[in-house]
Amino acid sequence: MTSWLDGMKKLFHIAPASFATFYVTWGHLSSKQDRSYHLALVLANRPDIIREDYMNELCILQDDVPPVPNQVAFSIIEEELGQPLERLFSKISSETIAAASLGQVYRATLRETGEDVAIKVQRPGIEPIIYRDLFLFRTLASFLNGISLQKLGCNAELIVDEFGEKLLEELDYTLEATNIEDFLENFKDDPTVKIPQVYKQLSGSRVLVMEWIDGIRCTDPQAIKEAGIDVEGFLTVGVSAALRQLLEFGLFHGDPHPGNIFAMRDGRIAYVDFGNVAVLSQQNKQILIDAVVHAVNEDYAEMANDFTRLGFLARGTDVAPIIPALEAIWQNSAGKGLADFNFRSVTGKFNQLVYNYPIRIPERFSLVIRSLLTQEGICFTLKPDFKFLEVAYPYVAKRLLTDPNPALRERLIQVLFKDGAFQWKRLENLIVLAKENVSKMSSNPALKKNSSQAARSQQLESKLDLTETIKDGARMFLIDAGIRRQLILAFNEDSKLHVEELVDVYRLVEDQIDMPSVALEVLQDLPSVVRDFMLSWSDSILSDRRY
Repeated sequence: MTSWLDGMKKLFHIAPASFATFYVTWGHLSSKQDRSYHLALVLANRPDIIREDYMNELCILQDDVPPVPNQVAFSIIEEELGQPLERLFSKISSETIAAASLGQVYRATLRETGEDVAIKVQRPGIEPIIYRDLFLFRTLASFLNGISLQKLGCNAELIVDEFGEKLLEELDYTLEATNIEDFLENFKDDPTVKIPQVYKQLSGSRVLVMEWIDGIRCTDPQAIKEAGIDVEGFLTVGVSAALRQLLEFGLFHGDPHPGNIFAMRDGRIAYVDFGNVAVLSQQNKQILIDAVVHAVNEDYAEMANDFTRLGFLARGTDVAPIIPALEAIWQNSAGKGLADFNFRSVTGKFNQLVYNYPIRIPERFSLVIRSLLTQEGICFTLKPDFKFLEVAYPYVAKRLLTDPNPALRERLIQVLFKDGAFQWKRLENLIVLAKENVSKMSSNPALKKNSSQAARSQQLESKLDLTETIKDGARMFLIDAGIRRQLILAFNEDSKLHVEELVDVYRLVEDQIDMPSVALEVLQDLPSVVRDFMLSWSDSILSDRRY
């Protein structure tokens, strides 16, 4: 007999999307501050609980909320800022620009400077309602936790706690102001990304004042085209910005739906609404890159172990049954080739894995998955034949080849060696893809229209700079006996010298680097390399004598 829990999983897995539409309709008929809205917030961020088409429908419920009256909203602004509106603003819109379940936005003009700003004001009385509903969800989770642990291998209480923590953070606009400042710092040298300035002196826990973004919403693809914006260039900028958030900064916009992303008329991408962000630790970023490396190497056992390291599986879970399922998903998706590979198809198959195995997606990764799905959806809306991975993979290749982080150097070695054999073709492919990333970004229309900032940028190069990589490679060759042995064998695999492959690699990079300059830097670094080599050699001699 099918259990109640299995029945619910089956309902959410195979029921038509009209169920979500019914839920939305029911929400509209109920009170606009009803707990149905907060349940929608939970479900819309949980791909391990509910299917993607439901998440999309429930996102509509989150953002389609009637505003509170102006008189109420304006009184909250005055109370929070401690001054009458007319003293701070010379003009304020009579209608809201946007309204969602937690707050609403007005456009205004600062009296002192004449700058246009956006004022985000929190709905009155929302905090006690949130606390009440979280208490109810927590009580329900406690009741169901035994079943959840037994049948799904996940802690229902922990899921509610993680969600509740993120939701309560969204209620404090001072935290959002800090998030904006962090994004501004991260992208300060990137002329392709626009982050609004925040006016902290005019903000509080329930009111946030920030620079007005005069862009075109991504919900209006026709307006973007009519503005003469290069769609391909804009999407390339967007994907690169998302990957930098995920793999470089570890601070990720958690809600980049089309209403929160704008196309600036100069080709830049602009973000708004920073209340919901995902924070990834350095360890998590490295594990994500490990997962990419393991996927490239088709090491499915380690991919399954990555799930445990990231918290998708409880420690001690037997990953053996998951390995063939992962292999089937990857082989089926990758077998189509890069041109037909998309994140949505992989995620759809991964959702099936979630239903069949005890996988629980941590809250931060739920935001990441939904965010990537949403951004890929924007790409497909603006350009149906856009290939997400054709931008993403070159970016990862460039990071692997040029990032000075020792952990990434180690990952590069893992990519280049498979079963002890050096992968010459893989190195060539990485270089080609990395050059493609540099070429796309350096020729992007957004750079030409923001030439002054581009000139100051340290992030966007016109050439693939492998100087540090070559220097590190020379150092590792001299110091690390294992690497030295592997590289020597790489030149003499299968009883032949691989001179032709080496020449092919050199031809790929000769126009990208100044070899005399690289040689000079290597020579300048040689004394410290020799010192490290001697220390390493003496350590090995002493170690041998001990045994």
